[in-house]
Amino acid sequence: MPLDELDLYRYQRFCQFLEQACGIVLGENKQYLVRSRLGPLLKTANVASVNEYIDLIMAGNPKTKSDAIEAMTTNETLWFRDRYPFALLEDVIFPQFSRKNASIRVWSAACASGQEAYSIGMTWLEHKAKASLSRQPNVEIVETDISTDMLEQCKKGEYDKLAIARGLPLQSQQRYFTASDNDKLTVKPELRSLIKFNSINLLDSYGSLGKFEIVFCRNVLIYFSKNVKKQILQKIAACLQDDGILFLGASESIADLSDQFIMIRSNIGLYYQKSRSKPTNSH
Repeated sequence: MPLDELDLYRYQRFCQFLEQACGIVLGENKQYLVRSRLGPLLKTANVASVNEYIDLIMAGNPKTKSDAIEAMTTNETLWFRDRYPFALLEDVIFPQFSRKNASIRVWSAACASGQEAYSIGMTWLEHKAKASLSRQPNVEIVETDISTDMLEQCKKGEYDKLAIARGLPLQSQQRYFTASDNDKLTVKPELRSLIKFNSINLLDSYGSLGKFEIVFCRNVLIYFSKNVKKQILQKIAACLQDDGILFLGASESIADLSDQFIMIRSNIGLYYQKSRSKPTNSH
């Protein structure tokens, strides 16, 4: 069989494996995506085709499984993606929480290569510089991903010119990054110190993360089945403080998925707020 073909039987088995391992639903006719993501792994696994690679996964090879999950869950992202969530943070949400909270915890879920978490951090530092509060809250941004390799890259905070060009304004480059000898830009300590890193599979428990005021789970739910989306939203609601804020992707909706959030519209954009817990009646 030619190298670039993936037979239907193995594709279906791989889809089942991926959904069970991390919840991602590929659906039909995504063989091209599997080929393009797994193709670079063939040499390391010493196999000649994606079909053989999938056979190794089905045989239970731990490294092959791990590498396949990392390859399928790694996605590129942009700095300040869609802009409006960060404008809402700076103009509405950070001021609101700064007035009443001693600390603000933000979770950036499925952070990919880290641009979202660092964009949140830059937004906080911009707000902090402009705010005239006598007491500034402590801010912690928790960045999570299923890929440990990706988290290691995020920790370095090092980006090449191509990655920097994807939405990072020149002013932000100059203020929050330093140029390194290898022609890359590295995050400055002031920004880097705001962020902690944690490996989390969104199918698992989030209890170890603690409580948050704000959660970014953007352009993530689109990969999951309806039932898994419901479970993820339920767990996110459980780790949000009352009146906590949830940001989804611009094309995502929680209609018919959760009754634990209310949609808030503003002239900047929309977000979701956790409904206040209803007291239970005692008998």
